[in-house]
Amino acid sequence: MNQDKQKKSDKVRLDKWLWAARFYKTRNIAKEAIEGGKVHLNGQRCKPGKEPKVGDELKLRTGWDERVVIVRELSDKRQKAELAQQLYEETAASLESREKAAEQRKAMRGTMAPRPDRRPDKKQRRDILKQKSHLGEP
Repeated sequence: MNQDKQKKSDKVRLDKWLWAARFYKTRNIAKEAIEGGKVHLNGQRCKPGKEPKVGDELKLRTGWDERVVIVRELSDKRQKAELAQQLYEETAASLESREKAAEQRKAMRGTMAPRPDRRPDKKQRRDILKQKSHLGEP
């Protein structure tokens, strides 16, 4: 009987594991990410019902970040963040690439379209709209 409980805990759906490891806020979001091709198990697209095993490599995209993690433990229960981080180990290359990407995003912030110090007043808005409407004319 005790072995049956262990066997059940060894089988965890991928969407449930991603939710328990706190990569996604809900199982539904995790399921949509898997179906949308944002999660790869051992280099291949998979389905939400796929069962990850200890030692499997997951490549997943959340927001701007792309992570490569290795499954260390299986769990189907969502726990504290400290315990959830014990379920996986992020590769060194993944950490390094995420840090570089974050630095690039920070550097790009200043080069994007400059913002004015204040909002335009009513007359300035009319002038802007007039200029935009004249740009579309042949």
